Amino acid sequence: MNELTIRLLATAQAAPMLRHAVREHLGPGSGDAELCVTELLANVVRHLGEGTPVTLRVTGSGRAARTRVELTDPDPRAWPVRRDAAGDEESGRGIALLDALAARWGVTQGHGTKTVWCELDPGHSRHRRVAVITGG
Repeated sequence: MNELTIRLLATAQAAPMLRHAVREHLGPGSGDAELCVTELLANVVRHLGEGTPVTLRVTGSGRAARTRVELTDPDPRAWPVRRDAAGDEESGRGIALLDALAARWGVTQGHGTKTVWCELDPGHSRHRRVAVITGG
């Protein structure tokens, strides 16, 4: 299986590099995976703090098979929760967005770690599904 693995410290500045790496790995049409990676990284930065060590894994080709995106961090207690943010709130939409984009998503607890993962079907329409959560 085709896999991309990157170990890094979670920072807001790392997001463009991770999106670029995912784009290089998956090729054209990787926008949904790039967005999921950005949201997962942002959650770590927001809830665990800048500089938290994380491991990103992306498996699949993005073309004919389902793509799996995983982000592992060292806090097995801080699980993401999907919430419905009010229209005037500036945060709180990340997991709802992940839920709208992914065919499925979840959390796996390891020994001293947790992995938040999502699976994306090839060729699904981000715009159609995201409109549901944004009211568009």
